[in-house]
Amino acid sequence: MKIVLASNSPRRKELLGALEVNFEVRTIDGIDESYPQGLTMTGIPEHISSKKAMAYALADDELLITADTIVYLEGEVLGKPANSKEAYSMLRKLSGKTHQVITGVTLRNIDRSHTFSCVTEVTFAHLTDEQIKHYVDTYSPLDKAGAYGIQEWIGYVGVTRIEGSYYNVMGLPVQRLNQELKTFMDNENDIFLDNFIY
Repeated sequence: MKIVLASNSPRRKELLGALEVNFEVRTIDGIDESYPQGLTMTGIPEHISSKKAMAYALADDELLITADTIVYLEGEVLGKPANSKEAYSMLRKLSGKTHQVITGVTLRNIDRSHTFSCVTEVTFAHLTDEQIKHYVDTYSPLDKAGAYGIQEWIGYVGVTRIEGSYYNVMGLPVQRLNQELKTFMDNENDIFLDNFIY
């Protein structure tokens, strides 16, 4: 089976590559990422990743991976900020609090699909206005849910506690994905991925 990663995220490319899996990247612009009201915090990224997966036409020998990550704070979804002002506002909200990072992942071939999610709790220390301004001005928070990358400077100085997968916060829960890929492929007439180490 050929693995296709449907993501432009450099972090997801890096993390999937670290599993030592051969894959290609394929993306479609303009996929609707809206979701119905009333979904749970895990239901939101699961819904979006599943919607992304259904937008792709696949060959018989292809397995598609799609993902969506949200930051969830006290009932509010923090997506990607539209501008620096919004990024600053999001980081002020996260300062001194614990939030959840949820990634929904969908595996799909021409016959079936499987969606799962992973939740990580992240606690931030109280961030000063100067720290937030430095991060927003120096780094690139506009392409990140919740306006931060845990692997960047803000993670080093601000994160006091993590419960769950660190890599999930980066955008792809690779340990869980490894397990789910094995199960998905084991159920696919015992066909295994080439060069895939279980």
